[in-house]
Amino acid sequence: MVLDHAAHAGPVATEKPQASTVAVYVCPMHPEARSGEPGRCSICGMALQLETPASGAPEAHGHEPRAHGPPGPASSGQEGHVGHGGHAGHAGHAASAEQAPAAPAQAGSIYVCPMHPEVRRDAPGHCPICGMALEPEMPTLGEGKDPELADFERRFWWSLPLTVVGVALAMFGHTLGVMDGGAQTWIELALGAPVVLWAGAPFFKRFWESLRNRSPNMWTLIGLGTGAAFLYSLVATLAPGLFPSSFMSMGRVSVYFEAASAIISLTLLGQVLELRARSGAGAAIKALLGLAPKTARRVEPDGSEADVPLAHVHQGDLLRVRPGEKVPVDGEVVDGKSSVDESMVTGEPMPVSKTVGDKLIGATINASGALTMRAEKVGSATVLSQIVQMVAQAQRSKAPMQRMADVVAGYFVIGVVVAALATFFAWGIWGPEPSWVYGLINAVAVLIIACPCALGLATPMSVMVATGEGAKRGVLFRDASAIENMRKVDVLIVDKTGTLTEGKPAFQKAVAAPGLSEDDVLRFAASLDQGSEHPLAHSIVAAAKAKGLALAKADAFDSSTGIGVTGTVEGKSLALGNTALMQKIGVDLSALAAQGSELRESGASVMHLAIDGRFAGLLAVADPVKVTTPEAIARLRAQGVRLVMATGDGLATAKSVARTLGIDEVHGEVKPADKLELARKFKSQGLVVAMAGDGINDAPALAGADVGIAMGAGTDVAMQSAQVTLVKGDLRGIADARDLSEASVRNMRQNLLFAFLYNALGIPLAAGVLYPWTGWLLSPMLAALAMSLSSVSVVGNALRLKRWRS
Repeated sequence: MVLDHAAHAGPVATEKPQASTVAVYVCPMHPEARSGEPGRCSICGMALQLETPASGAPEAHGHEPRAHGPPGPASSGQEGHVGHGGHAGHAGHAASAEQAPAAPAQAGSIYVCPMHPEVRRDAPGHCPICGMALEPEMPTLGEGKDPELADFERRFWWSLPLTVVGVALAMFGHTLGVMDGGAQTWIELALGAPVVLWAGAPFFKRFWESLRNRSPNMWTLIGLGTGAAFLYSLVATLAPGLFPSSFMSMGRVSVYFEAASAIISLTLLGQVLELRARSGAGAAIKALLGLAPKTARRVEPDGSEADVPLAHVHQGDLLRVRPGEKVPVDGEVVDGKSSVDESMVTGEPMPVSKTVGDKLIGATINASGALTMRAEKVGSATVLSQIVQMVAQAQRSKAPMQRMADVVAGYFVIGVVVAALATFFAWGIWGPEPSWVYGLINAVAVLIIACPCALGLATPMSVMVATGEGAKRGVLFRDASAIENMRKVDVLIVDKTGTLTEGKPAFQKAVAAPGLSEDDVLRFAASLDQGSEHPLAHSIVAAAKAKGLALAKADAFDSSTGIGVTGTVEGKSLALGNTALMQKIGVDLSALAAQGSELRESGASVMHLAIDGRFAGLLAVADPVKVTTPEAIARLRAQGVRLVMATGDGLATAKSVARTLGIDEVHGEVKPADKLELARKFKSQGLVVAMAGDGINDAPALAGADVGIAMGAGTDVAMQSAQVTLVKGDLRGIADARDLSEASVRNMRQNLLFAFLYNALGIPLAAGVLYPWTGWLLSPMLAALAMSLSSVSVVGNALRLKRWRS
């Protein structure tokens, strides 16, 4: 017994022509730059890559016996393959950044900036534009912990005790009266110097890079603020006599080693949290790579069988696929019959019957029966590898999130530096004696009060609270861009199976021919189906048992692949299957033809039951719509979201579900590439697109949409590809996520306003603008206090999101 539907195979790559042996080296960014030997591009300086004239694709030579074509991304899981996979990577266009402490890069690795994809390097490092750590363009299985994350964690935990003690000493040391002011200053220096000079060293390197590359960013502010506080305090410690008596407090000049240390430690903590979150960016690709089996059972020419690494499988090889095993590569069945679970590609929950001549897709699961297949597509040509490529490309093509802080950061940094310099020279030239000391102190106060703690906390604090509140409601945001973008969604593309529907077959109804009851039809069908492993059979048997029907033993059971099952029950000859089986045994179906058509139009899979050669009735099995789906769709429509269904299921079934839910735009029988192309089409129209799905076939579109939304009950790959996961698989979570997005972005704007307001008011005061009229000066100590208050206000405002209700 089988479901009447076509198997939807994914995209299949054409075979690569045999490459020429003539060596040509070409620049990946400027194809016109070509050479007959290795070297650097004369235009941009990038490393030239080996190209074969036939394919035009950069390759590197390896010599694995019997290697046919490039292994591609999927081959990352094929240990031992040394075919045509690796090549020397790019040297980035931008100025070089310092490398993160790391093991040597693997040959052929390309590192890109997640915020500026145009920055590409052939080694780890940092983006010279924004300072973010470069990430591997294509993750691989088995790679270890991010070396920069490990380094920052080590710096944070080793320096944290020094920071805590230093801050406590600065706050309470004078009240304890256990030491004089001079001794306390030197102890604070001893505590703060390792934190600033060692733990903060990566930040100062990025600060220097921002200056060298003329790209002011947040690291510029952090470097200036902490550097100014530390240097000022160092001068006050080594030469306190330079400072006027008005800056003496409790027998010493006030120092701010604890402020510099606290800023460094907090920044390290923020970087650790960010790197941990970003480490999952390649998890979707790793999960896809992990789907491919590591070995295949090859049938040798002498008839013997042996398990070989998947890298040693080539076109034309005969492979044995036993029950429960994964199909190793794409190919064709040459012997045997079975049911194969292709849901990882098609999204269709029903196993597909396979017999001689049928196509098989690599990484799908052979449910029952042994198969012998001939390998046709291997390495990068397989459907799985094509999906990997699409997910990777979609992830790289995402536009970086543009925060309001990023828009003004460059101008803000320049403005702060100009204000500090103007303060220094204005006081030095026109201020009272000692004028230049006053200038130095007030310039430092400007830099300290402008240190971007509040600015840095403004968005992350809102994101942190919003993420927690979303999790309480079963909505998991993977990153801040998802929170910001959800409110902008114009179009929501939804998969059917497992998203709008339950994703598993359920018995719907039985229709009996004259002379029989519905229970008779269900009982006979279930009795026969007890010997079948098909999911549709399981749903029928479960329905009969739920009604308390007494099932009989089936004898002479036989499964006819692709059409149905036959057997004997209580001495009666039974046949259960599709129209092809009924035609084969000469059964007239006209008695219930209208009811059968009506059930099919409603989206159900229909089976026919014949008893002793006579038509006995129909049984319908369908994938029911989730009870929460109608309410979710109504809420999304009220929010102005356009709904589009895109499914690998047949068009008739898709339209039936769409009619039930009131969805006007339907795309059926679509492949993974089609869903991605649909998302791109809407994006090209200037629309913000969200994609909701649960299967591996949805992964490319989930990654390619502005916001990918995965069902929590779906595959790991879908969830790793998506930016939002609905833990309960309830589409009402999308409406909740949009409401939370609105509240969060509003909160972010308020935080940014607070942060800039403190700077707008504090910088003039720190610069001494009011001194001629009021005699007020803002010492660095008060500047540090104001800076702390700005952070407190931002944190307090972000916590208001906890009172959010959808």
